[in-house]
Amino acid sequence: MYKDALEYEFKKNNIPYEREKDYKIPYKEIILKHSYNADFVVFEKIILEVKAVNGIIDEFIKQTLNYLSASKNKLGIIVNFGEDSLKYKRLIL
Repeated sequence: MYKDALEYEFKKNNIPYEREKDYKIPYKEIILKHSYNADFVVFEKIILEVKAVNGIIDEFIKQTLNYLSASKNKLGIIVNFGEDSLKYKRLIL
Protein backbone atom coordinates (compact mmCIF):
# COMPACT_ATOMS: atom_id res chain seq x y z
CA MET A 1 0.00 0.00 0.00
CA TYR A 2 2.93 2.38 0.59
CA LYS A 3 4.03 2.06 -3.02
CA ASP A 4 0.49 2.78 -4.19
CA ALA A 5 0.35 5.88 -1.99
CA LEU A 6 3.73 7.08 -3.27
CA GLU A 7 2.64 6.52 -6.85
CA TYR A 8 -0.48 8.58 -6.21
CA GLU A 9 1.61 11.44 -4.78
CA PHE A 10 4.07 11.31 -7.68
CA LYS A 11 1.21 11.57 -10.17
CA LYS A 12 -0.59 14.29 -8.21
CA ASN A 13 2.58 16.39 -7.99
CA ASN A 14 3.74 15.76 -11.57
CA ILE A 15 6.91 14.03 -10.42
CA PRO A 16 8.34 11.84 -13.18
CA TYR A 17 8.82 8.25 -12.08
CA GLU A 18 8.86 4.64 -13.21
CA ARG A 19 7.50 1.92 -10.96
CA GLU A 20 9.05 -1.55 -10.79
CA LYS A 21 11.84 -0.55 -13.17
CA ASP A 22 13.56 -3.63 -14.56
CA TYR A 23 17.33 -3.62 -15.08
CA LYS A 24 18.89 -6.34 -17.23
CA ILE A 25 22.28 -7.53 -16.06
CA PRO A 26 25.02 -7.97 -18.67
CA TYR A 27 27.63 -10.62 -17.99
CA LYS A 28 30.49 -11.01 -20.43
CA GLU A 29 28.81 -11.43 -23.84
CA ILE A 30 25.33 -12.32 -22.52
CA ILE A 31 22.44 -10.80 -20.61
CA LEU A 32 21.60 -12.83 -17.51
CA LYS A 33 18.07 -14.22 -17.37
CA HIS A 34 17.42 -12.70 -13.94
CA SER A 35 17.28 -8.94 -13.52
CA TYR A 36 17.10 -6.28 -10.83
CA ASN A 37 13.73 -4.69 -10.19
CA ALA A 38 13.84 -1.30 -8.45
CA ASP A 39 10.64 -0.17 -6.67
CA PHE A 40 10.80 3.31 -8.21
CA VAL A 41 13.12 5.40 -10.33
CA VAL A 42 12.34 9.08 -9.74
CA PHE A 43 13.44 11.88 -12.09
CA GLU A 44 15.17 9.18 -14.18
CA LYS A 45 18.09 9.16 -11.75
CA ILE A 46 17.08 8.32 -8.16
CA ILE A 47 16.50 4.72 -7.10
CA LEU A 48 13.79 4.68 -4.41
CA GLU A 49 13.36 1.46 -2.46
CA VAL A 50 10.31 1.14 -0.20
CA LYS A 51 10.28 -1.05 2.90
CA ALA A 52 7.87 -1.67 5.79
CA VAL A 53 10.02 -3.51 8.32
CA ASN A 54 11.60 -3.02 11.75
CA GLY A 55 14.79 -1.46 10.42
CA ILE A 56 16.99 -0.78 7.43
CA ILE A 57 19.40 -3.70 7.40
CA ASP A 58 22.63 -4.30 5.48
CA GLU A 59 20.79 -6.55 3.00
CA PHE A 60 18.63 -3.59 1.85
CA ILE A 61 21.70 -1.39 1.52
CA LYS A 62 23.49 -4.02 -0.61
CA GLN A 63 20.36 -4.49 -2.72
CA THR A 64 20.08 -0.77 -3.42
CA LEU A 65 23.79 -0.48 -4.19
CA ASN A 66 23.38 -3.30 -6.72
CA TYR A 67 20.48 -1.42 -8.32
CA LEU A 68 22.60 1.72 -8.51
CA SER A 69 25.42 -0.19 -10.16
CA ALA A 70 23.11 -1.83 -12.70
CA SER A 71 21.30 1.41 -13.50
CA LYS A 72 24.40 3.63 -13.57
CA ASN A 73 22.51 6.04 -11.31
CA LYS A 74 24.35 7.72 -8.46
CA LEU A 75 21.69 8.24 -5.76
CA GLY A 76 19.57 5.69 -3.94
CA ILE A 77 17.13 6.23 -1.10
CA ILE A 78 15.67 3.50 1.09
CA VAL A 79 12.51 4.59 2.91
CA ASN A 80 11.11 2.49 5.73
CA PHE A 81 7.52 2.89 6.82
CA GLY A 82 7.67 0.00 9.31
CA GLU A 83 8.85 1.91 12.37
CA ASP A 84 7.15 4.43 14.67
CA SER A 85 8.21 7.22 12.33
CA LEU A 86 9.49 7.27 8.78
CA LYS A 87 13.16 6.31 8.52
CA TYR A 88 15.35 6.63 5.46
CA LYS A 89 18.88 6.00 4.29
CA ARG A 90 20.53 7.89 1.47
CA LEU A 91 23.15 6.04 -0.59
CA ILE A 92 25.57 7.55 -3.07
CA LEU A 93 27.49 5.39 -5.50
